[in-house]
Amino acid sequence: MFPIKDDNPHFLTPVVTYALVLANAASWFLVQGLGQESALVSSVCQLGLIPGEVLGRLPPGTQVPLGRAACVLGDPGGWHTALTSMFLHGGWMHLIGNMWFLWIFGNNVEDSMGHTRFLIFYVLCGLVAAGLQMASSPDSPIPMVGASGAIGGVMGAYIVLYPKVRVHMLLVLGFYVTRVVVPAIFMLGYWFAMQLLGGAVALGRAGQGGVAFWAHVGGFAAGALLIFVFRDRRLVDRHPYHGWSPRRRR
Repeated sequence: MFPIKDDNPHFLTPVVTYALVLANAASWFLVQGLGQESALVSSVCQLGLIPGEVLGRLPPGTQVPLGRAACVLGDPGGWHTALTSMFLHGGWMHLIGNMWFLWIFGNNVEDSMGHTRFLIFYVLCGLVAAGLQMASSPDSPIPMVGASGAIGGVMGAYIVLYPKVRVHMLLVLGFYVTRVVVPAIFMLGYWFAMQLLGGAVALGRAGQGGVAFWAHVGGFAAGALLIFVFRDRRLVDRHPYHGWSPRRRR
């Protein structure tokens, strides 16, 4: 299932959501060379979050194969990569998928708290996501990149604010493709359940790469909790679809 759109209006121009999409696209273009191998490997090795390196669990000089190249780990530290990794991606589809989810759900969450709060909220969710991923696999030499932890926070906030909003989904079953409309709590709840399941499986094969499921879980949980701190009740209360009793106002 893949979301197409939601039936959720917004009142503020979501300038931070737009800026985050542009920042990720600019990073892909300027830093990662549109996925060209040497630029991609260099950016992921230098600016991606490597748990074992950051936590000092792996010796400097350890080589981590990455495609036809390799990352050479440096000294412990590099905590700044918890932030820089949020603006890097591993491929075109990784970037497009993340930005699409941010585009659909980010505007309404930004609408609930205002621009500055939303930017702080987004970064905090991304940092919590990175922290949980490191805690789940502290010895991992695999670089972690992607905005999905922070975007998971946006989705966690959305499910708390707008659980009954209708989300239009593209459903693909083999050669059969159709569109279905479901409440946000179903779509986002299903997504979160899949991350928990994937995370549980991933614990048995830590350090082997793949999807950073625990970053998704951490970001989502952080967003669902932090929204109670960051929301602006004045902005939320004017919204026709918040809470469990959506209504239209005249």
